[in-house]
Amino acid sequence: MSIDNATAPGSSMSGLVASAVEYMVDAGQRSVLFLDVMRRRGDQYREHIAQTAPHVLQYAAELIIDGRKLDEPVNYALVRIIPPKDVEIDPNRRPFIVVDPRAGHGPGIGGFKADSEIGVAMKAGHPCYFIGFLPEPMPGQTIERIARAEAVFIEKVISRHPQADGKPCVIGNCQAGWAVMILASLRPELFGPVIVAGAPLAYWAGVHGQYPMRYSGGLLGGSWLTALTSDLGAGKFDGAWLVQNFENQNPSNTLWTKQYNVYSKVDTEANRYLEFERWWGGHVNLNAEEIQFIVDELFVGNNLAAGRIKTSDGQTVDLRNIRSPIVVFCSKGDNITPPQQALDWILDLYADVDEIRAYGQTIVYTVHESVGHLGIFVSGGVAKKEHAEFSSNIDLIDVLPPGLYEATFEAKDADTTNADLATGQWVMRCEARTLDDIRAMGGNSPEDERRFAAAKRVSEINLAAYQKFVQPWIKGLVTPQMAESMRNLHPLRMQYEVFSGENPFMSTVKSLAEQASENRKPVSADNPFLAFQEQFSKQIVHALDSWRDTQEALSETIFLNVYGSPAVQAAVGIDPQSVPSRRREMSAEHRAMLEKRIAELKSGIGEGGLREAAIRSLLYIGSARGMVDERSIEALREVRREYSGQRLTLPEFKMLVREQFFMLLLDQEGALAAIPKLLPEDVNQRRAAFAAMRQVLSASGEITGERASRLQRVAALFGVDAGEARASNVAPFDPKAKAS
Repeated sequence: MSIDNATAPGSSMSGLVASAVEYMVDAGQRSVLFLDVMRRRGDQYREHIAQTAPHVLQYAAELIIDGRKLDEPVNYALVRIIPPKDVEIDPNRRPFIVVDPRAGHGPGIGGFKADSEIGVAMKAGHPCYFIGFLPEPMPGQTIERIARAEAVFIEKVISRHPQADGKPCVIGNCQAGWAVMILASLRPELFGPVIVAGAPLAYWAGVHGQYPMRYSGGLLGGSWLTALTSDLGAGKFDGAWLVQNFENQNPSNTLWTKQYNVYSKVDTEANRYLEFERWWGGHVNLNAEEIQFIVDELFVGNNLAAGRIKTSDGQTVDLRNIRSPIVVFCSKGDNITPPQQALDWILDLYADVDEIRAYGQTIVYTVHESVGHLGIFVSGGVAKKEHAEFSSNIDLIDVLPPGLYEATFEAKDADTTNADLATGQWVMRCEARTLDDIRAMGGNSPEDERRFAAAKRVSEINLAAYQKFVQPWIKGLVTPQMAESMRNLHPLRMQYEVFSGENPFMSTVKSLAEQASENRKPVSADNPFLAFQEQFSKQIVHALDSWRDTQEALSETIFLNVYGSPAVQAAVGIDPQSVPSRRREMSAEHRAMLEKRIAELKSGIGEGGLREAAIRSLLYIGSARGMVDERSIEALREVRREYSGQRLTLPEFKMLVREQFFMLLLDQEGALAAIPKLLPEDVNQRRAAFAAMRQVLSASGEITGERASRLQRVAALFGVDAGEARASNVAPFDPKAKAS
């Protein structure tokens, strides 16, 4: 036996002891440092809630309108975001307005970091504004009053940018998404493109086995519990309950992963964790009237897409009234607002894409594969990709012909054609889709619709009973002081308070943490006890996830069986044999208006000049591909820049594109046959226009297949040779040229 072999067992044992000592020192230091992070979090929380206008915006801001001073006061405010010194803003570009979600958390999440919705919009040169809120609602404040205040805010932004190339682009995150959509339907003239990110609009939608949060209203017996909570708050609903609902969706992250990540990486993760917790713990209140509207009309009632919401003056909220492009950003990884809840309102409102076009509507959606709910508007990676592309290409979206599109993103590389025409690191495309593409994501069956309708009716019955028999007693017993005490004792608030500096024990933790930092001895990456720690953590996560999955499966089973019972449905007035449909028919007034507009467009097919002929031809050729590429739009911009005469404004150009698109849609052969009548006799002008069209069409790749065939047909209509007409050998394109 060799000497090495003889000593191996002892060496192995001593190495294990050394590893154990090393790990225990590190674990002890990490434990102290972790507790100190909790202390800092508690102190940060107390400082944050003590502020009059707490927020987490990373940018300086200038107050423009204080909503508390309006005739109908609200706790909202409009601020202008002051750009950093290294960011240049073009005052003539359309402004961006980010509306913050009021879902229990504090304001500022849209500008939470440099790589944010606000950050990427400013980087693209747009002036930016932010609509945020204060922690306490104003007396008498309602959702409708907030909408009217936000209309005042948008009007103010428009007045500050009279030379802007378009109406403001308004971004609504999460709960702000449906609020923005409601306002855009009531005041469509105020809006440019609307971007709704992670916003629920079809509240019953989903698929079995996923997204159980939609069952909550039915499992709790409806919105009576919302009313009770508001009454216990003396007319105010504590936003901490909404935050707790979010946390309950992912118990492994709430109870373990979030904290363990800080503990295991306490040397690097503390600041990031504290930054997020400052927003996550900034709970705000809502008036009882506000939260009751949200639950009754939206989440339980599902009345938004159905057109059953009316304002106090009798105006119906009809999302089909929105005239601006709507961009819907959702994710398969979002268990709060899954793709079905973000998109199925389209199925409720329209029979097919032709009906979308009949309303002059442009809808663009994109579905992320994995990012979670908060990541949709918090993740720096998402901001650099999707939000940056939306900001850079907002004019592309604004001039898209009416219809349904999916935005896709392709990373630029050495093989990307005309890569210089695409901003950033991605190439954005808008590809034509049909309603079947949305249906393919899954959705409710008629049986599911009856279940949710029954749950809605049960909610109405229970709420009426509570309001008649219980509510007067609760309101008489609860004082504002009692309500404030109950809010302070909420478990989510207590977890901050217990670990704050107000706890005498935490002063000792602070002292020990300072010593641990001075003598820090991190464990080596290959320490076996560290590996055991990681494995133990994974087991805890697995156990909590399994528990969650079991609870969710049980919740779904209970909901489906209780509200799927024919007896329950019949008892609350739902026909168990009915085939419910929420899809709304086109009104007689809109159909009459549409028929009149169709007659006007058909009569105008032969009117116009070279500009109309060129746009009509581009649309005809480009439609063969079924998509629009940002490089083609940038090439079109270059053609416009090269032309020194009077140009169309963006709204005028948008109107021109829409008119020519509808003419082709109504009578393609007639619209094409009329092109020669629109052209000037000067062959050089026709060649120049055709060369400009080729430049635009080839910007995103070689012209092949059906596009090439259509290009040849257009060349014949223009009276030019498709191979000869090149931008390099013809006179500049004059889009104002008219047929003689």
